[in-house]
Amino acid sequence: ANFTNASMKGVYFGEYAHVKTTPEEVMGFQFSPDKENVLWYSTDNIIRVLNINSKKVFRELKASSDILTARFLSDNSTVISCSQKKIETWNIFSDGGYNESKINITLMEKVQISPDGSKIVSYSKNKIQTYDIQSKSLLLDKDSTNTDNVFFFPDGSKIISYSSNNIPQIWSMSSGEIIQTLKGNFGFISGVRVSKDLSKILSYSDDNIIQIWDWNSGYQIQVLKGHTSRINAVEFSSDDSKIVSGSDDKKVYIWDVSSGKQLQVLEGHSSYVTDVGFFENDNKVVSCSTDGTIRIWDTALERKIQLTEEHLDIVTGVQLSPDGSKIASSLADKTIRLWDVQSRKQIKIFRGHSESVQGILFSSNGSKIVSYSYDKTIRIWDVLSGKQIKILIGHLGDIRKVEFSSDNSKLVSCSMDNTIRIWDILSGEQIKLLNKHSLWVIGAKFSQDGKKILSCSWDCTIRLWDISEDKCYEWKGHENLINDAQFSHDELKVVSCSYDNTIRLWDVLTGKSCKFEGHSKCVWGAQFSSNDSKIISWSADKTIRIWDVFNKKQLQILQGHLDSVLKAQFLHNDTKIISYSNDKTIRIWDVSSGKQIQLLREHSGDIEGMHISSDNSKILSCSTDKTIRLWSVNNSKKTDVDQTSWIKCIWRVGVQSGLSMKESVWKDTNGLTDQQKLLVKQR
Repeated sequence: ANFTNASMKGVYFGEYAHVKTTPEEVMGFQFSPDKENVLWYSTDNIIRVLNINSKKVFRELKASSDILTARFLSDNSTVISCSQKKIETWNIFSDGGYNESKINITLMEKVQISPDGSKIVSYSKNKIQTYDIQSKSLLLDKDSTNTDNVFFFPDGSKIISYSSNNIPQIWSMSSGEIIQTLKGNFGFISGVRVSKDLSKILSYSDDNIIQIWDWNSGYQIQVLKGHTSRINAVEFSSDDSKIVSGSDDKKVYIWDVSSGKQLQVLEGHSSYVTDVGFFENDNKVVSCSTDGTIRIWDTALERKIQLTEEHLDIVTGVQLSPDGSKIASSLADKTIRLWDVQSRKQIKIFRGHSESVQGILFSSNGSKIVSYSYDKTIRIWDVLSGKQIKILIGHLGDIRKVEFSSDNSKLVSCSMDNTIRIWDILSGEQIKLLNKHSLWVIGAKFSQDGKKILSCSWDCTIRLWDISEDKCYEWKGHENLINDAQFSHDELKVVSCSYDNTIRLWDVLTGKSCKFEGHSKCVWGAQFSSNDSKIISWSADKTIRIWDVFNKKQLQILQGHLDSVLKAQFLHNDTKIISYSNDKTIRIWDVSSGKQIQLLREHSGDIEGMHISSDNSKILSCSTDKTIRLWSVNNSKKTDVDQTSWIKCIWRVGVQSGLSMKESVWKDTNGLTDQQKLLVKQR
């Protein structure tokens, strides 16, 4: 871009001039507890201490051998470093020297220091040892199996170890015993972190994925995908609401913990990102790299560049009104927005939620919108006036799903508080609490007559609730977490799917089931055809499969997606299937041949949701690229991506990756701050 003679006053770059350290690789860094200083250590075995306000390095501490790790102690003035032969400490503010002291403890291959600096854990493939630094005494000496790394809990009471057998184990520091083993499917784990409130554990792996686990249950709750190379570092924000990650792909990602959504991508490093962290107020991120630089990024949402008339955030869900004339969207900025399809203009903004809105749905007559949010409330809105009619309060955990009854008189909701709640729409009152599940309830829906509810849970059970007779029937069969359960159209059968890679077909009257096997990874969802003769299922193995309900045989495997298939649905009297995937594409398939007949790939970010109009003529999709797209489904046998009938991109907003200052012309530009001038020179 050419910025000659441009006035740049008030322009926000979102990045600060980087700190050039040495030609050596930066291996890690850490803030002092008071956030006044930051240290980093490099392959030249020097620890450098920089004052954040002055942006100047005021101490260089030379270690006696290769540094394994280094950190500040709680007094803000002492730095401790560990090598295999020595533990060394320095006072960074001492006059006339560093006041160094050396503790002669022979350590093993790898070392971690407790958050308060009082203990060290040293470990190798077959042994874990813990030392008290003050007394130099050995606290723990345990044999282990193939330990690759360990990490302290924030309060120092426990450590988590992980190994080449990919099973993270949690140890008590007081007893020295294993007290928890995490459950799930692991790749080769590169690292783990624990949230400040001790409720969540994350792992990151060589398959470029971050996984978040619930500490109490040991089960996985989020999978974060976006990096294209090995992840080297991940950290929680101070309030545990966000995660920052750095990778060999040279990028820094910021994620929302509750939703698992990608919030920002920070690009600028020219080599591998080796460590990342948040500043105390979480509005800035620091990263270091093997390019020899440390970079500070301003991530405050309120300072993002506004690119359109409306400042919108990540779109978390979309719905077409029953008559196809309006689009409702839910956003991470806590709002719901209503759009007119014909004019493509925003009609209304619904405000009231205090946290990101997870999802929305129209009533069957289109007069009401229901929204649910991470603020743990459900809200009912009048479409015509834009006013909030009712707020439904009761859930104690994040709400997973909300559904209308067929007559629009009731709502059913399910939550991570392990409960299902039934609400009266007119009064806004809770009329039933169903609480027999022992873990998170993932799905709940009414039968057509509104007298029964089908639910599925991560306690590996499906339950059929007879509301009128106050009875509950429990079905067991799946061997791992259940992701979904759906009635057949005649409501005589139920199909369910699970992390055990199977789907099951259940007889509603007897509760008996049969297993359908074929998928090689977790099955995300399954659905009956309109005449209940077929089932489609979609999976993390990148395939969609079609099954015959009566002879229990697999009919077709639909292959073409390059990543996990997130949703699939029958179209046009079951002659076609539409699907979307983590590969950022929407695909349409012919059921009889199993061939792909249409490819829609305009989205540049992960697709977050898809909705089909009632007449199957339009597809509505939303993405982390901050766009909503409305597509037309034509009936041609094959449509190339360049010929696809794409109607409109409704909006594109927010900070866009790909905007670069590289090779730009800045002659006689005015209004830049000193920091911005330095950044322009560096870029």
